[in-house]
Amino acid sequence: MPFYHRMGQIPNKRHVQFRKEDGSLFREQVMGTKGFSGIQSILYHHGAPTEIVKAEYLGTCSIEYEDDTVLGYRHFQTGAAPKQGDGVMGRTYVLGNDDILLAVLSPTEPMNYYYRNGDGDELLFVHYGTGKVESMFGALRYRPGDYIVIPIGTIYRIVPDGDDTKFLVVETNSWISTPKRYRNEHGQLLEHSPFCERDIRLPETLETHTELGEFEVRSKTRGALHSHIYSHHPLDVVGWDGYLYPYIFNIADFEPITGRIHMPPPIHQTFEGHQFVVCSFVPRLYDYHPEAVPTPYFHSNVDSDEVLYYVEGNFMSRRGIEEGSITLHPSGIPHGPHPGTIEASLGKKETKELAVMVDTFRPLKVVKAAHTFEDKNYLYSWSHK
Repeated sequence: MPFYHRMGQIPNKRHVQFRKEDGSLFREQVMGTKGFSGIQSILYHHGAPTEIVKAEYLGTCSIEYEDDTVLGYRHFQTGAAPKQGDGVMGRTYVLGNDDILLAVLSPTEPMNYYYRNGDGDELLFVHYGTGKVESMFGALRYRPGDYIVIPIGTIYRIVPDGDDTKFLVVETNSWISTPKRYRNEHGQLLEHSPFCERDIRLPETLETHTELGEFEVRSKTRGALHSHIYSHHPLDVVGWDGYLYPYIFNIADFEPITGRIHMPPPIHQTFEGHQFVVCSFVPRLYDYHPEAVPTPYFHSNVDSDEVLYYVEGNFMSRRGIEEGSITLHPSGIPHGPHPGTIEASLGKKETKELAVMVDTFRPLKVVKAAHTFEDKNYLYSWSHK
């Protein structure tokens, strides 16, 4: 879904001399994907992005997953997850596989360094709280309901306005884009898409820093975290243009697709990546066939695991769910509405639910640390006993 954008000062042509007031050259950086055949942007720095003066291996980023266990439905009450750390080190991982990691984040400390994910794009969903993301492409203000898309290799840090911020974090080893079926051959979102380019918020201000000293950028790649110290500020970009940059889409701008009878989950799709999709469940009118059953039918995700993060409202097909709950309904067994919810939905006109769904096409594993806030009785909550 990317479209061309530019900020700050750039020369009239690519790869030509671009000089500062003192006559020295700005340093041009081409930042692209898929070996120069994917989307890219060109950034112009005061200093060279390679000027590392110190490097340190900080340790492994490996995740400790639980041992093999019985196949079943899982429920994690992330309201009890620890509030800790900063915008990166404070992440509490819940689920993951070789394609994706899912975490919750309630930071209590500022980031005194910058960060980049060298393995893939990141998606940060803002459950509550406000603040900004400072990046090499500029600053973006965030608010509740925002999806913040951060491309691979972007140097950034999260700066909450206060202590009361919570994110759902999706880390990938690939790209994140809008659904292909909603785009034409030029990448423009089509008329039947549930959102369009007008809903996208781009970096608001390009804050160019020229300070010298020692500045840390922590880089995650190849399963480890590395510290690189630069002699100049990492956000020293004077201008950039292209198709690769962070952006924000708010879940409130997702326009739901409805029908006379129950519509399947793909109508809620908002993003996709390698072996996963992200969907938005938003307030909407129910089905309007006179005999419609609004509650989802029982179904088997025969080739995907389904994860739901409950944001707010009354999720019509579930009982015992609270704000911040994460449920995992794995492939291999069917899942569906809790007892009594089908009958209770008959004749209802609308739902006020708000939730984020992530479907993965390879099985997810549960992180051991998530056991401390797991509802162990969820597996049996469909029983009438």
